Amino acid sequence: MRAVVTAAVLWLAAPAATHAQTRPPARAVRRTIPITRAFEHGLRAGTRDSTGRPTARYWQLRTDYTIDARLDPVTATVSGREKVTITNPSDSALRFLVVHLDQNQFAPNVAREAPVAGITTGIHLTRVVANGDVVDLAAPAAARWATQTVVGVPLKTPIPAHGTGTFEAEWSFEVPLVAPPTRGDRMGRWGNRLFQVAQWYPQIAVYDDLRGWNAEPYLGASEFYNNFGSFDVRLDLPAGWLVGATGVLANADSILTPGVRERLARATASDTQIVIVDTAGRGAGRATVAGDRLTWHFRADSVADFAWAASNEFVWDATRATIPGRGVIPIDILYLPEHDAYRRTGAFARHALQFYSKLWMPYAFPHFTQVDGPEGGMEYPMLTMSGPGFGVTDHEIGHQWWPMMVGVNETWYGWMDEGFNQYMNILSAAAFRDTTAALDGLGQSYGRMSGNEAEAPMMWNANYGGPLYAFTTYGKAPMMLSALGGVVGDSAVQRAMSVYAKDWKFRHPSPWDYMFAMNRELHRDLGWFWYYWLFTTESVDGSIAGVTTARGRTTVTVRQDGEMPSPVVLRVELAPGGRPVPPRANARVRGDTVTFTWPADVWFGGSRTYAAVLDVGGRRITRIILDPAGRFPDRDPSDNTWPRQKKGQ
Repeated sequence: MRAVVTAAVLWLAAPAATHAQTRPPARAVRRTIPITRAFEHGLRAGTRDSTGRPTARYWQLRTDYTIDARLDPVTATVSGREKVTITNPSDSALRFLVVHLDQNQFAPNVAREAPVAGITTGIHLTRVVANGDVVDLAAPAAARWATQTVVGVPLKTPIPAHGTGTFEAEWSFEVPLVAPPTRGDRMGRWGNRLFQVAQWYPQIAVYDDLRGWNAEPYLGASEFYNNFGSFDVRLDLPAGWLVGATGVLANADSILTPGVRERLARATASDTQIVIVDTAGRGAGRATVAGDRLTWHFRADSVADFAWAASNEFVWDATRATIPGRGVIPIDILYLPEHDAYRRTGAFARHALQFYSKLWMPYAFPHFTQVDGPEGGMEYPMLTMSGPGFGVTDHEIGHQWWPMMVGVNETWYGWMDEGFNQYMNILSAAAFRDTTAALDGLGQSYGRMSGNEAEAPMMWNANYGGPLYAFTTYGKAPMMLSALGGVVGDSAVQRAMSVYAKDWKFRHPSPWDYMFAMNRELHRDLGWFWYYWLFTTESVDGSIAGVTTARGRTTVTVRQDGEMPSPVVLRVELAPGGRPVPPRANARVRGDTVTFTWPADVWFGGSRTYAAVLDVGGRRITRIILDPAGRFPDRDPSDNTWPRQKKGQ
């Protein structure tokens, strides 16, 4: 997404914090995780607990959509009607609904986090029926339907606990115009030749066990928190237009020509990216059957959204991915012919789908599509809108795991999908290039940001994250997970997150569920770790304060001036020759280098200094480095080496 680059720029541009002029006093290390009222509510209700797994009483709303829509390319208008069946498994009757109208972000005078390229009049509702009762759209209170991205709808007939209800609507809107070839603007069109249509229908908000209705406005940056359910969607377009969408095309036999269908069947037989429709094969009677207009019918289950793109100038390539435990799925790539870099994108998509399936859990959907257009990079279930490069393809496909399979609340905690995605992109890129993932140094680098007053803690409503939203949402989680790897090991972190993902597949975990799940799988009480990384903007600020040797043993005085504790890790380099270093439980010996580790527990008594005793069998020590892998936040790593190096060395 466009904010990926923004995160890095903001982080690097931010002024580095400096050491305090005086040494801080002894610290009181907090070792518990703060529990807010929202999670307390879940604990009292028994829908959440400290295991980090869904409880037997866990529940979530389900929404099943039937949508019929029509695109008029001449007027750039999408019109449609929908019926939503709402299944309420909670113990409470729903006396009103909350409905998201994201297209109103493009209306004049609507709150948004940044300017948008195309201004429209927003979404126009012509009919709304809430659980059988017609909503008066002419009433004064109905003005909010045209001026807000989220509205409340009182129900004359409540939806009972453990019962079902319905919501119906008819609407239309103009797809926002983006000046071609501009990329980076969401839900837009390039003239009248290519349309990317997303966040396009009245959508029932999440009602959950922690906060009730999710009534957060859509401001543009902070994105998804959607119900899981099914979509049965029919899209009426001119014949000859090609469509990429969420779900599986249910009527290929009636709208695609035999040659196209035959080539699609061949695409899943090998890893070669083959041409399904080229420039000569476009149009009615060649790509699609002849006629005036055709209806494309898509079905999708266990998804949280539906999006699509259409063009009369698309060319169409296809290939496959082989998902562990599931087998082959088709990959479709639709793009404008002048953007021939997409001819390499199939290999990128295949790698991402297969790599993340092994890393976290198998890709759960039967299909994947990537489409060209104004959006620089955006994810929807089974569909991404992005440029053709490896990085953006890999990142957007990564979102099929979070939030498309693990339905985190990104409107509050964007780090649970964007941040996790940035971390796993590092692993994926390294695997694609057959190199080692560069996780060292990430955790330490957070020390350059810590103390910046513009940074909000990660446990902050992402809609109001401030000027460093992108850093908090995208940049900090990889640093946190680098640090966690420094505590328990990178492979242990990844195994634990895989279990967490499988436990919460097609469910809605909170940050507390994640923290408790990681504690469980790592067999450690990491309350101190989660508190300082997620709830504060503190750092470790470690240093080697002194080194003394007596009776063949060397004592290294390690100091931490920050409020965040961390393990003490010392890499000791020895002069060549001499007898072997005696074995120690906390030491790893590799040739003439010994790495000693003491757990973060050594700081829990409140001291800011720790005397680390090194027994290297009388060998001469030539150098000592604190935090040699750069895993823990440090404002000034230059004081982590003994003998102290002069500036510039």
